[in-house]
Amino acid sequence: MSAVMLPKKVTRKWEKLPGKNTFCCDGRVMMARQKGVFYLTLFLIIGTCALFFAFECPYLAVHLSAAIPVFAVVLFLFVMAMLLRTSFSDPGVLPRALPEEANFIEMEIEAANGNIQAGQRPPPRIRNVQINNQIVKLKYCYTCKIFRPPRASHCSICDNCVDRFDHHCPWVGNCVGKRNYRYFYLFTLSLSLLTIYIFTFDIVHVALRSVDSGFLNTLKETPGTYPF
Repeated sequence: MSAVMLPKKVTRKWEKLPGKNTFCCDGRVMMARQKGVFYLTLFLIIGTCALFFAFECPYLAVHLSAAIPVFAVVLFLFVMAMLLRTSFSDPGVLPRALPEEANFIEMEIEAANGNIQAGQRPPPRIRNVQINNQIVKLKYCYTCKIFRPPRASHCSICDNCVDRFDHHCPWVGNCVGKRNYRYFYLFTLSLSLLTIYIFTFDIVHVALRSVDSGFLNTLKETPGTYPF
């Protein structure tokens, strides 16, 4: 009887990433471990839009235009798409040096610095490279054991070096870097438009109904205006 050969499990890169990230959907979804504020962001956006759709849109669709709720739905879906794309994307994490590479870099640095006397502070670990005929200084990351590219920085929350690191945004639950900056920009822009849109038509709704029912009665009949 021939022995059954079991396929060897392949270990993917995200499974052995030493940073402080969580992964889902076979590594396709990447987020920081601190996701509490991100859930608050979802609650605020969905809750506010739900009140607007439930209490404002029916009246506005009848008395003004049916395009008002339709455009609000499209804008809401775009905001949610950009939020999830920003939150679940790889912001541009730079791979850490392998043990062999880290040891080789340490040997290069020690050879360049020479013998340092006891109690003397070692010089900063910087490597000069030429980019577009200009000398650029690359800083060394003691955690990732690499010389970071220009504009890259180490995120203390995710514990990763991120290319073109902008900041770590707790509202989206992820770093903002090279690979998701455009989605973050579109998210903030579309969310601002959605906020202005809802606020404007809340005022229009209250003004129209106040003519017939009065201001105080209108507020009692339309609780969707309370968040604003």
